[in-house]
Amino acid sequence: MEEKLQGNLIIIGGAEDKKGEKSILKEVCNKLDKEKDVLVVATIASELPEELGNEYKSIFENLEVKNIRILNIRERKDAYDSSNIKIIEDASMVFFTGGDQLRITSLIGGTQLYTRIKEAYEKGCIFVGTSAGASVMSDTMVVTGPDEESPKKCTLKMAPGLGLIRGVIIDQHFDQRGRIGRLLVGIAENPQSLGIGIDEDTAIVVKEEGELRVIGSGAVYVIDGSNIDYSNVSEQYQNEVLSIFNVKLHVLKSGDKFDLNRKIPYNGE
Repeated sequence: MEEKLQGNLIIIGGAEDKKGEKSILKEVCNKLDKEKDVLVVATIASELPEELGNEYKSIFENLEVKNIRILNIRERKDAYDSSNIKIIEDASMVFFTGGDQLRITSLIGGTQLYTRIKEAYEKGCIFVGTSAGASVMSDTMVVTGPDEESPKKCTLKMAPGLGLIRGVIIDQHFDQRGRIGRLLVGIAENPQSLGIGIDEDTAIVVKEEGELRVIGSGAVYVIDGSNIDYSNVSEQYQNEVLSIFNVKLHVLKSGDKFDLNRKIPYNGE
């Protein structure tokens, strides 16, 4: 599984419970030594970084994490600042908030901060992302596309992500925003990748050997296009409805697992 990832990931579909049981955020914090480890809240995706950073800082403090730092990158020059680079070097976990995933890659891609993020990941730092922070985890990410309508041939905008997990395309707020059509387009265009759609208040915990486990209150949808034997994807007539044959869909609930290497789901009980 080394070609897909080297460390552990928690990828959240957005709108995780922050006021009730907080089951996902509790699992996030339980990955840490709450007394010693440093949890970094990266607000890069957000246009309201102070507000969002303070919100998560308060939540994690209430969950008894002692050492919390906020990483806010407003301009690319901030990604070369030695104090920001030190924040990543000291991190045991980095939590990417929601917002706009393209802000993350455009602000830090190719910078010293991005290099340190990759190095930290390879050394075992845990990375967590919610909403936009979830989409950016993969090597190819969804930027935008139509919700709640039939899939169209070529209406999906994609871009390179951070590449912390390879060979998958992640979409978030999945059922709530009706995104099955746009993820099908993504897999029709990239059938070598697995599509992973994650509902709100739902997450996947990905181990380095390539097993993912579902947690939270919703479902996770895995689209496997490796056996597609026909699709009409092309740049011509982009608004035509997508036609795609022999695509496989798995629906997983909390506790279910999926082997990313063998592309096999199984019950985790």
